[in-house]
Amino acid sequence: MKVIASTLRKGNVVDIDGKLYVVLTAQNIHPGKGTPVTQLDMRRISDGVKVSERYRTTEQVERAFVEDREHTYLYEDGEGFHFMNPETYEQVAVPQDIVGDLKPYLQEGMAVMLSTHNGVPIALELPARVTLEIVETEPVVKGQTASSSYKPAMLSNGVRTMVPPHIQAGTRVVIMTEDGSYVERAKD
Repeated sequence: MKVIASTLRKGNVVDIDGKLYVVLTAQNIHPGKGTPVTQLDMRRISDGVKVSERYRTTEQVERAFVEDREHTYLYEDGEGFHFMNPETYEQVAVPQDIVGDLKPYLQEGMAVMLSTHNGVPIALELPARVTLEIVETEPVVKGQTASSSYKPAMLSNGVRTMVPPHIQAGTRVVIMTEDGSYVERAKD
């Protein structure tokens, strides 16, 4: 499907010379004189190479049809990470390079958004927050105030994060999957 370059946004997938690219940033530039242009920073899905392209705002670009569907995470093995479509019970194996640094936050039975192009997985989106348990943390240092200081802690998935001084080992906490930061104590 051909679209005008100036309509592309972050997260769109475009097809350039038969290769798929995901748009990282899209910026419309209107110079004082001359033709307005659209600057696109993109990542090639097949090998992760980043490219930067400029198009006149009226130029046509081939936008790839990407299907976003909810899947449930099952398990990981030698083939990759296995997800199941809850409607059709069809299973999909997603390679390690697509999951990337989201791997520690994957939990069995977790609902994720899986983007596919012609049946091939190209992107994965986890829920914004996950609940994990603190397995170890440093003891509170006397005189620390709860409002301003954080202490290091190890989560049950092996990721290190910073938590407020009142959080102890064994406490369940809510963590942002985007950057691994502490949000709040879990309410369960």
